[in-house]
Amino acid sequence: MSKAKLVYILSLRNAAADKAGQHVAYKGEQRYMKSPLEYLAEALDNTPLGDAYSLEGIVYDDDAQSPRDQTALADYGFSWHPERKWIFPADLRAQGKLLRDMLHPVPSAYRRLPLNSAERVPGKSAFERALLDKLLTLQADLVLLDGLLVILDELVRPGAHFHRSMVNIHPGITRIESPYERRGAYATLDALHGAQGLKVANWTTMEKVSVPTVSKTGASLHYVDNGIDSGEVIFDALETDIAPDDTILELRWNNFNRSLFPAMHQGLALLAARTTRPARLRHAIGKCGDSTTSL
Repeated sequence: MSKAKLVYILSLRNAAADKAGQHVAYKGEQRYMKSPLEYLAEALDNTPLGDAYSLEGIVYDDDAQSPRDQTALADYGFSWHPERKWIFPADLRAQGKLLRDMLHPVPSAYRRLPLNSAERVPGKSAFERALLDKLLTLQADLVLLDGLLVILDELVRPGAHFHRSMVNIHPGITRIESPYERRGAYATLDALHGAQGLKVANWTTMEKVSVPTVSKTGASLHYVDNGIDSGEVIFDALETDIAPDDTILELRWNNFNRSLFPAMHQGLALLAARTTRPARLRHAIGKCGDSTTSL
């Protein structure tokens, strides 16, 4: 039986902010910051997920003409180069394919425009059409988003080609009813403040208010819809304790390894089991069962 064709989408600038592919300071020592993409590549080679999925391409939306993106990627650049840092090891492969040769730029150039620009809406529409063309060229069956700091609309609305065929891995619990819920681009920082008994009331001024302490966080694999991390949850994990003195990178390292990697792995196994014959994915499901967790 054929494998589902998987395409991965990310923002390099988000991976660079995490110092992906580098060693980071951690409680007086150094620890390697493995990205979700690097974890996935290894899982496809070393676990039954590789029996279910074939990684077909890696798409990034960073814009080489954007001064903001140039600054964010000053240490990494917009493509792998032997004399620069990169977000994963230079020789990393998945299913025999060299990852650095699988990268495809689809720049979200509309982000250079002011928010009130009349050209911004058609510019975003043009970006989504270019992204759709790339995904169709790669023959994607399932699209996995990781740190794509863009709200998609046309690609995932009901009736669209990738409605319920696009999922996102998010470093926070996204269930609105959960006391651990952390949506949006500041999920990790929000969780870090929560462990200190604080909440940011205004992200522009960084005004904070006192709230009850919440000292755990997690991660969610969810369907992508037209909102901010508001799609149906496929699998989530709440396994990350937060120390009030954690730095943001220490918390990111903990959350990746304790919650995000497991949520991504088990969620992909569940998706494959729901959409393919059981024989191909019986072993990939493992301990995740046939339902999402309740948090």
